[in-house]
Amino acid sequence: MTDPIDGFDINDPELPKSIKKAALGSGNYPYEDKLDDDEYDTAMYALQKQLVLHQAHMSKAGTRTVILFEGRDAAGKGGTIERFRENLNARYTSIVALPKPNDRERTQWYFQRYVDWLPAAGEMMLFDRSWYNRAVVEPVMGFCTPEQTEHFLEEAPEFEKRLTNDGIKVFKLWLSIGREMQLKRFHDRRHDPLKTWKLSPVDMKALELWEEYSVARDRMLKRTDCKHAPWTVIRANDKNRLRLNAIRTVLHGLDYEGKNEDEIGKIDRKIVLSAEEFLALEGE
Repeated sequence: MTDPIDGFDINDPELPKSIKKAALGSGNYPYEDKLDDDEYDTAMYALQKQLVLHQAHMSKAGTRTVILFEGRDAAGKGGTIERFRENLNARYTSIVALPKPNDRERTQWYFQRYVDWLPAAGEMMLFDRSWYNRAVVEPVMGFCTPEQTEHFLEEAPEFEKRLTNDGIKVFKLWLSIGREMQLKRFHDRRHDPLKTWKLSPVDMKALELWEEYSVARDRMLKRTDCKHAPWTVIRANDKNRLRLNAIRTVLHGLDYEGKNEDEIGKIDRKIVLSAEEFLALEGE
């Protein structure tokens, strides 16, 4: 099979037709068309009302929620996080996007700098990448040793068990896109003056490391998917469907006053999978 990156020049303003045509269906995406914007807007408004209701309950009950957003570059993490928070009180719903560790942080226990960002009573923390950098990005890019990754994979489920034992609700979302879709989104970023800041040297290097990322992802899902903090994989080629189903996944997993299952809507099981289901499909 021809690699779509062959002949791809991100600096060429013209995106190859083969990549553009294949983008939406890449990575075994099950839909031929994107979700209609009007249908999306109606469903999103209902979900936003439910998020506001949950925040009111969270404030009164003192519950704590952590949502981890992981995935390849350009998978849609940032936009999905913004849809979660856009109508919520930023004082109680924070986005956590930590830079690379400084010299002092590199000598600490790996999870230490993330502990400072765990929620207090009535708070929800949205992690735009998380401690799982140590499982995928860092080993693929050569930023840590194999021994450090192995140690992390052993410790992560135990660390998360401590969080859930203390009453913190933990959601782990992996946003999965196809290769042609990633190339298309990288190309869009390169040629849109409002998006060029999103394209980093790490992104450019990642273009040629697709298979390495896949291997690291699969290992991470196998080793860290656990009953107390399971992974949910969402196929993310269509941002409309991604955002709706990410919010639905979280709301269906929470208990709160005023919860309305009809307003939340059904999770689309064509694109929302357990780690086990996703890995089985990837292995076919």
